[in-house]
Amino acid sequence: MKKIGLLVVLIALLFSCSAETIEVKKEEKNTVPNVVTKDTVGLKIAYYQLDSLRSQFKFYKEQDEIVSQRQLAFQKEIDRRTAAYESYLIQKDGEAKKGLLSENDMVSIQQKAQKMQEDIMKYQQSEGAKIQEEMAKKLEVIDKRIEVMGKQYSEKHKIDLLIAHSKGGQFTFINPSMDVTREFLNFLNENQKSKNK
Repeated sequence: MKKIGLLVVLIALLFSCSAETIEVKKEEKNTVPNVVTKDTVGLKIAYYQLDSLRSQFKFYKEQDEIVSQRQLAFQKEIDRRTAAYESYLIQKDGEAKKGLLSENDMVSIQQKAQKMQEDIMKYQQSEGAKIQEEMAKKLEVIDKRIEVMGKQYSEKHKIDLLIAHSKGGQFTFINPSMDVTREFLNFLNENQKSKNK
């Protein structure tokens, strides 16, 4: 009797598993998107060299220079603090070798040196994070400006697709006749002047 009951449970379990498998297979069939094919005759595609934008788009260079100056000042401050820390250690080591320091002085010096080192590390972390955040925000502003001006440029010249191309990018080859880097850079720089006024 127990065997029959167990057999009935196993058969019911098998049927429920196969029913779930059939439902999953039905769902998989319906996952293909319905994409409308459009006529590409007359489609106008152009590209610009992203590396050239980084080196020749004046707004990009200005923003990069601001961040570079902050990074330079940051590094100078780290160097200054590190030099003060090392100088303090050398001075106190010399005093210790001459026997000018008591045991209490040594403990106090060790605590001060440890505090100086911790302060340097805290400064590196907090200011470094601020600079990275500032850089990310500036890149976001630059990207948004390129996007907006890229749309204006494309609308002005009736370009359907404007692609940013860089070495090691997704495209192995793009016909050089589609390269609008110089013209797009001129457009960006000219329109940048009017935005700055």
